[in-house]
Amino acid sequence: MTLAFLQTFHWSNALSLGWFLLCWVGYSYFAHYMAKRTHSLSSVLHDHRVNWMKALLNREALVADAALISNIERQVSFFASTTILVLAGLLAVIPNIGTINLLLTEIPFFEKTSESEIQLRVMVLCCIFVYAFFTFTWAMRQFGFSSVLMGAAPLRKDEGSSQKQRNQYARYTAKMIDQASHTYNYGLRAYYFAMAIFPWFISQWLFVGATALVVAVLYHREFHSKPLVTLRTLAKMNKD
Repeated sequence: MTLAFLQTFHWSNALSLGWFLLCWVGYSYFAHYMAKRTHSLSSVLHDHRVNWMKALLNREALVADAALISNIERQVSFFASTTILVLAGLLAVIPNIGTINLLLTEIPFFEKTSESEIQLRVMVLCCIFVYAFFTFTWAMRQFGFSSVLMGAAPLRKDEGSSQKQRNQYARYTAKMIDQASHTYNYGLRAYYFAMAIFPWFISQWLFVGATALVVAVLYHREFHSKPLVTLRTLAKMNKD
C-alpha cells in the first residue's frame, strides 16, 4: 500500500502539483503586491468601505447598515455550509476509487492512471476544501467583529467624540471589513483552484492548462473587469 502510494509521486505528478501550488501561492502574493501599487477590486473597494463607514457615523439609524453586513455574513455562511457538503461527498468517493477509475477510462483523452493516483487527486481536493472551510469560518468571525464595531460606532449625535476621532474610527472599521473580505476572497479563490483539479482526473496537461486559465480569469476580474471600472468611476465622483 505504501509503495503504491509513493508511486503516485512520479515526477510528472510532482511537477503538475508543484505548478498548481506555484500558481495559487504565487498569484496570491502577486495580487496582494499589485493591489498596493495599482487599481484593483480590493484597493478600490477599500475606499468605498471607508466612505460607507463615514456615512454610517452620520446616520440616525443603522438598520440598513446592519442588514447589509448581515447579508454578507449569510453569503459566507452559505459557502461554509456548502464546503462541508462537498467534503462529505469527496470522502464518500474514496472507497469507490476503482469504480471511478473505470468510468474515467470512457472519457476521450483520458490518460491511463492507477487507482492510487486517482486517490491522490481526491485527497488534494479534500485538502483544498478543508482549507476553504476554515477560511470561510474565519471570515464569518471577522464579519462578526465588524458588526460589533459598527454597533459601537460613535455617531455624530453622540457627545464626547470629535470629527477627527470619528473619521479615524471609520477607517479602522473599514479596515476590519477589508480583512474579513480578503479572508472571504481567499476561500472563494480556493473554489476557483479546486475547479482546476477536475481536469487532472483526465489529463495532467489539461490540469496544467486549467490552472493557468484560473489564474488568467482571477487576474482579469481583479485588475481589468468592468465592475472595477465602475467602482473607480464612483470613487472619483466621491472625491470630487
